[in-house]
Amino acid sequence: MSEKADKNMYNIALLMEQTRLVAADYRNTTGQALPVTAELARFDAIDKLDLRKMDVDLGYDAVNPNNLEEKFLIKGRVIFKGGKARQKLGQLQMDVEWNHLLVVIYDAEYTPKQIYRVDRQIIEKELEKSPSDKRGSMTVAKFKAIGKLVWEPELESSGQPAS
Repeated sequence: MSEKADKNMYNIALLMEQTRLVAADYRNTTGQALPVTAELARFDAIDKLDLRKMDVDLGYDAVNPNNLEEKFLIKGRVIFKGGKARQKLGQLQMDVEWNHLLVVIYDAEYTPKQIYRVDRQIIEKELEKSPSDKRGSMTVAKFKAIGKLVWEPELESSGQPAS
C-alpha cells in the first residue's frame, strides 16, 4: 500500500469546511489571509450551482452538465470588515474560451454569501471602456452591478431559483 493518501478516502466537503475555519482563524490571529479563496470559490460555485468540475486545466473551471458548451470561469473574494472599499477581483484570462464568470462573495469567516454570474460579452464591453493598463481587472462592486445574482443562502433555503 502506498504511503500517499488516496483522495477518495477524504470527504472533500468536510475538508473545505475545515479550510474555512483554519483560514478565518489564521486571518484573525495574524491579520494575513491564506491563499485558499480560489479553491473554495471553485468548490462552492460547482456545488451550489450543480456544475461539472473540469478534471484538466483548460483555462476554465466548470461546465454546465446539461450544456457542455456553457463554460464557467470562477473567481472568489472575501470581504473583510474595514477592508478596502474598492476591492478588485483580479485579472481575467480573456485568451481562454469561457462563456460566463462566476464571482463568489465570502464573509470574513469564508462563508459564501452570494454568487454572481456575468456573461463574457458584458465583461468584454466593460473592458473596452478601461485603460489598457487596467484590462481584465474590475472591482467587486462593478461585477455585482453588471452581473446577475444566481445564488445566496436565502434563495437556497426557500427553494426559489435566483435566475
